[in-house]
Amino acid sequence: MARRYDSRTTTFSPEGRLYQVEYAMEAIHNAGSTIGVVTKDGVILAGEKKTTSKLLDYTRCFEKLYAVDKHIVCAVAGITSDANILINKLRLGAQRYTYTYGEPIPVEQLIVQICDKKQGYTQFGGLRPFGVSFLFAGWDEHHGFQLYHTDPSGNYAGWKATAIGVNNQTATTVLRQEWKQDMPLAEGLALVGKVLVKTLDTTTPTADKLEFGMLVKSGEGVAYRTLTSDEITKIIDAAQPDEKKEGQ
Repeated sequence: MARRYDSRTTTFSPEGRLYQVEYAMEAIHNAGSTIGVVTKDGVILAGEKKTTSKLLDYTRCFEKLYAVDKHIVCAVAGITSDANILINKLRLGAQRYTYTYGEPIPVEQLIVQICDKKQGYTQFGGLRPFGVSFLFAGWDEHHGFQLYHTDPSGNYAGWKATAIGVNNQTATTVLRQEWKQDMPLAEGLALVGKVLVKTLDTTTPTADKLEFGMLVKSGEGVAYRTLTSDEITKIIDAAQPDEKKEGQ
C-alpha cells in the first residue's frame, strides 16, 4: 500500500508528521554553512558558497547574502531559486510599508509576513514547501540590532548567534561556548571566522568560497556592506589553528 502521506504536502502521517515539510528542512541541513552573530556594534552574516568557478563573474553572482531594505539583510541556506521568490516578496512588503506609513518596517513584522507565506505553502494542496531557510539581520528603533531565523515550516525565532546548513550542530556548539554579550564587531568577525573554519568541508578555506556581510550603525541609521576578498582572507587566516599556520 502506497504511503500517500509521504508524497502529499497536506496529509499527516499516522505519527502526526508532515514528511514533505521535514524533507524541505533536510535540504537546509545539506546547504552551505550560514552563520549569524549579533554584536554591540552590528550584526554579522556569513555563508559558504557551494557554486565556485573561476569563470563566474562574482560582481553579478550572489548566492548567500541579499539586501532586503536599508535596515534589513538576509543570508540564505537552501534552494536559491526559492529564495529569490521570497526575497522579492520581502522587498515589496518593505517598500509598501514605507510608502504607506513613511517609515521603515519593523524587522519582526516583515519576518512574520514572510513566515505566513511560507506556512501557507505547507497547508494547501498542489503546493510544495519553500526549500529555503533565512537568517535575517536587521535594526529598528524599537529593539536595536536583531537576528532572526526562519525555516520552511513558517516558524521563526530570534537569536543572539546561530548557524544553519551543514555541520550546524558543531557551529552552534562553538557559538554557545564563545559568544559574549556586548562583544565588539572585530571580536564577532573573529568568532564567525573560527566557526567557519571548523565547519567547512575543506581544510584550506579561501575567500572565493565565502561571503561576509555586516549591518552596522551609520549616523542615525544603519548601513550594510560586504567584505572584500582581502578582508575575508585576513579573518580566515587569523582563525586557522596555529599548527596549520606553521605548516603554511
